[in-house]
Amino acid sequence: MTHEEKPKAKMTLQEAMKNKLNAKKAEQSGGTAENNLVKSTKKMTSQMTKKPNNQRRRTGV
Repeated sequence: MTHEEKPKAKMTLQEAMKNKLNAKKAEQSGGTAENNLVKSTKKMTSQMTKKPNNQRRRTGV
């Protein structure tokens, strides 16, 4: 088993980002259609974010 080992050159940030993006794309497209549906939707959150104004009750008006 002859195996040539080349010294690893430093990877630039641009190359690292390209590799990461390609891996992410492959992961997303690699699954079945059912799995892709689950990945593409966001978790539902409560839409009741605004708190009622208690100023009248606090001031006694």
